Amino acid sequence: MENEEKKIPQVMLTGDRPTGRLHIGHYVGSLRRRVELQNQGGFDEMYIMIADTQALTDNAGNVTKIRDNVLEVALDYLSAGIDPNKVTIFVQSRVPELFELTCYFMDLVTVARLERNPTVKNELKMRGFEESIPVGFQCYPISQAADILAFGTTIVPAGEDQEPMVEQAQEIAHKFNSLYGEVFVEPKIMLPENEASRRLPGTDGKAKMSKSLGNCIYLSDDEATVNKKVKSMFTDQTHLRAEDPGHTENNPVFIYLEAFATDDHFKRFYPEFPNLAALEAAYRKGGIGDVRVKQFLAAVLNDTLNPIRARRHEWENKVADVYQILEQGSIKAEAKAKEVTIRARRAMQIDYFENRKNIEKQQKAYLKAHKQEEAYQAYLAKQKH
Repeated sequence: MENEEKKIPQVMLTGDRPTGRLHIGHYVGSLRRRVELQNQGGFDEMYIMIADTQALTDNAGNVTKIRDNVLEVALDYLSAGIDPNKVTIFVQSRVPELFELTCYFMDLVTVARLERNPTVKNELKMRGFEESIPVGFQCYPISQAADILAFGTTIVPAGEDQEPMVEQAQEIAHKFNSLYGEVFVEPKIMLPENEASRRLPGTDGKAKMSKSLGNCIYLSDDEATVNKKVKSMFTDQTHLRAEDPGHTENNPVFIYLEAFATDDHFKRFYPEFPNLAALEAAYRKGGIGDVRVKQFLAAVLNDTLNPIRARRHEWENKVADVYQILEQGSIKAEAKAKEVTIRARRAMQIDYFENRKNIEKQQKAYLKAHKQEEAYQAYLAKQKH
């Protein structure tokens, strides 16, 4: 049908910086959702990127850290249930088209706009760069936009801290399309459905679980480590005795339970209560000790992590296979990004060698000029006689 709109392929892209192993904040914030989306089969293409180049923007002096954690993150993906037969897992630095698009996009964004990015502001403050901000780090939202737009991405599953980054990608896509013609899809973010999963706090009660702050529970932590970390977790400081009324709001233990605990967990590990709402009501009333609640949380987390640990152990015995998955994924990702980059060059009219029409047009112009010059010279010669 002539009036029928062209169907836009549904493409998912997301990723992580390989600065350390992934933690449960990554899991509930995005990774768990990626597995669900993969198994639902609603996307035409799915990509997960290990953002090593982005990680180097504030780790240039510690390349070994990035190199080693590329494998760790890949192991976390596979152990969490990402299927490389359904999802293309690739390494950012092995797709050169991403850097080409980054350069083009840099001309479309002002320094002032980058400085207003709240995520970058928070990360600069957290890292204490002050005046010594690496240019690559300041500009990484542009690089991230290239990562997203290079694959025709329609959906980016991510935590709410990534909303400013997706907005930046939307702005860049809109600006490019306005200047040169429709090439890029404006992506949308897909936030976790569970409010508690959007920004899981650290075990120390700080606003965000972060590898750099050392307040994480990792997907690869063994049972004893999880028990120890949960036991030492920050909780309600006013809840000194079990009989005291407690606060569940802004209490990390209860935020974790909201993100992970199911009714089945209560049935198996805390049968005194049918669900989380009942436990929260009892805790607020008084009579529930933090030790018992933490024991329950540890049981819930270990139950969630047990199958992940088992799969990780299997993949740790097949490291060469993991690298082969990354290599094949990177080759596939480069092929897709190359298609999009060629369209971008064509729209910008910098496809110098491929644009045969322009070459012929320029040639005709010179031939015409040469003929006019020949006619003029002939006229002058005739005037002399």
